[in-house]
Amino acid sequence: MEKLVTKTQILIAPGYTFRIVKGLITNFHQPQSTLLLLVAALVGQDWKKIYNHALQNNFRFLSYGDGSLLWRRGSGIGY
Repeated sequence: MEKLVTKTQILIAPGYTFRIVKGLITNFHQPQSTLLLLVAALVGQDWKKIYNHALQNNFRFLSYGDGSLLWRRGSGIGY
C-alpha cells in the first residue's frame, strides 16, 4: 500500500469568492475560530448581527449547539 503525505493551505476567509455555494448549514462557532472566518466570508459583516442575536436569545454554541441556515451575501436569498 502506498502512502501519500501532503499539506494544504486552503482557508476560506473574508475576501474569498464563492462560485457555487449560496448557503451554509452550520452551528454557532466560537470567537476567533477558522470556522467563524468561513461564516464571515459567506455573509460578510452581518455575521456580527447574527451572532449578537444568538447571544441575546441564549442560543447554544459549539459542536452540540443550535444550527443555522446562512445565505451568502448578494445571493438574493434571505435579504
